[in-house]
Amino acid sequence: MKFFTVLLVFISMFTATQAQAKIEQYKFEKPHTQIGFYVGHLGFSHSHGNFTDFDGEIIFNRAEVAKSSVNVTIQTASVEMGNDVWNEHVRDTFLKPNQFPTITFRSSSIDVTGENTADIKGNLKISGVTKPVVLKTVFNKEGANPFNKKYTTGFTATLDIKRSDFGIKEYLPAIGDDIEIRIEVEAECYEGCETVVNP
Repeated sequence: MKFFTVLLVFISMFTATQAQAKIEQYKFEKPHTQIGFYVGHLGFSHSHGNFTDFDGEIIFNRAEVAKSSVNVTIQTASVEMGNDVWNEHVRDTFLKPNQFPTITFRSSSIDVTGENTADIKGNLKISGVTKPVVLKTVFNKEGANPFNKKYTTGFTATLDIKRSDFGIKEYLPAIGDDIEIRIEVEAECYEGCETVVNP
């Protein structure tokens, strides 16, 4: 009887270990991740901007994808519009980093919608206002990075918002209300993934 008790304990421990092994943790790899956006300018064009300072983490449950999560924090002072004057204008007039230093996204659920697509639902906080949003996400690839051998996953996410919903109403409608957001992510695994030495 004692043998079977020990065996059951061993099986329970093994099962728990296997379950834990399914949880993979990734961090955004900044040099190859872009968080960009487009906004209309006087009806003539769409200005492109991006943020250069951010942190993102993915907790991936391969067995139950719906239980995975994505958390992102963006430093608003890092906005880059490609021009010093435009940088200052967007930063100080619209984003106000002294008052609102970060933009955050915290996922609440992930719905798999296709073979390589998912809706990442969550809460986006901009200028102190939090709104529910859905990131339309396309999974691109996963595997060992051939240069640093780290296990990497990549995906593209898009989102359309109205800045007025977050209380940013300066210069409407000359500067567009609709903001098109596009995020290109390469994230490196730091726990729970096997590092492939010879891909």
